[in-house]
Amino acid sequence: MIIIGITGTLGAGKGTIVEYLVGEKGFVHYSVRAFLLEKIRKQGLPENRDSMFRLANELRTRFGPSYVIDQLYKQALVSGKNCVIESIRTPGEIDSLKAKGHFFLLAVDADPEFRYQRILLRQSETDRVTRKTFLENEEREMNTTDPNKQNLKRCIEMADFLLLNTGTKKDLIQQVEKVLDQVCRN
Repeated sequence: MIIIGITGTLGAGKGTIVEYLVGEKGFVHYSVRAFLLEKIRKQGLPENRDSMFRLANELRTRFGPSYVIDQLYKQALVSGKNCVIESIRTPGEIDSLKAKGHFFLLAVDADPEFRYQRILLRQSETDRVTRKTFLENEEREMNTTDPNKQNLKRCIEMADFLLLNTGTKKDLIQQVEKVLDQVCRN
């Protein structure tokens, strides 16, 4: 059983990688976003990035920096299949998963303007924002010393593989294939 975690900047291509791993490689998908949205809906909170940000930080503060990821990891273990966990955002989550073994972290990034145009096209519940809000959200999640809050900069630095999504979808998938070749050899 292999577990691949995905981290990266907003709109960089995390979902595209997940779609490929699930659709073409048979991985089972576990999503931090889906986990948080389920809890947000139960609490009757607005379904937006601010609610997800606050809830994730609250859960991490209350139960530990890797709480959300640990819940998803437990589900992945039950499946017994290769899994992908999407949207890893704290170093504590990475430390927890690496300690469990058979885990590899992919980070994906691209130019901010390119990423903003992508989120405008996908229009998920957390993507309906102005360019200014997009950049503010990213800055808020990029760096902190609080282990219970998002630190994308450090997560990207901790990645086993960095994918730059500056070309076509096919180019990104070729990068993923190279990673899979290396991961399967280990």
